[in-house]
Amino acid sequence: MSSEDDSSYCTIYLVRHGQTDWNIKKRVQGQTDIPLNKKGEKQAEEMGKKLSHIAFDAVFSSDLIRAKRTAEIITLEKRLVVQTTKALRERYFGKFQGQSLINKEIINLIDRYKRLTDPSVKQEIESDDFLIKRFILFLREIAVGYLGKKVLVVSHGGPMRLFLIHLGFDSYENFTEAKIDNLAYIKILCDGVDFFIKETFGIKKMCVER
Repeated sequence: MSSEDDSSYCTIYLVRHGQTDWNIKKRVQGQTDIPLNKKGEKQAEEMGKKLSHIAFDAVFSSDLIRAKRTAEIITLEKRLVVQTTKALRERYFGKFQGQSLINKEIINLIDRYKRLTDPSVKQEIESDDFLIKRFILFLREIAVGYLGKKVLVVSHGGPMRLFLIHLGFDSYENFTEAKIDNLAYIKILCDGVDFFIKETFGIKKMCVER
């Protein structure tokens, strides 16, 4: 494969948003519009410094405020306009949004939705298929429009996890238990069709005992 400087590829830095109070409280955020807390803003500032050497040509984010604000802070010195889209949103969790992740019903739901075979679950939350299709379609559109360029994309843990599973980073069974930190990122190359993982940061695989 050609180097990332080849005009045949778009270099995408796919970043998870900063911390929110609901992250701390272990509440299901989904598409509820929860802002960054002070630590989340600080995390975004630090990531801005870490990526300061990269001359981004464009920046995109989910239209949810925690992602948009993260993108704004990271690129503050670069004076880029953050372009937002619903395609980069977190999974929709229906009536379960706002509920505690330590709630027994939520734990059971999460266990069931891993394969989304239960009809009652499908009515409540967004399916894996729908989520990954909207997510990948948008990333491919970005790549086609920015071949030979570098793009920052800020999204959420759910779609990022499913994206990595789709790319074969780890198995579905193992990686649903993995940890994706706030401000974790995936550096990928895309030619408008295929994706190639070049680097990950803040992403921890977890070995699940059987």
